[in-house]
Amino acid sequence: MNNDQIAGMWKQLRGEAKILWGKITDDELDQVAGQKDKLVGLVQERYGKTKEDAQREVDGLFDRM
Repeated sequence: MNNDQIAGMWKQLRGEAKILWGKITDDELDQVAGQKDKLVGLVQERYGKTKEDAQREVDGLFDRM
């Protein structure tokens, strides 16, 4: 999925992200605005995951959509 597709589907992805990672606030998800790297960083920071694990989880979310 490319960045344009992600931006177009962000509202759907945002809802799924909120379910998966409840520690990330709505404001933070608004700031992410479909930018995969920012979401990976937030998941990594909030949940104490390695970058690779966070990347894998975010990729999984984007692949399902």
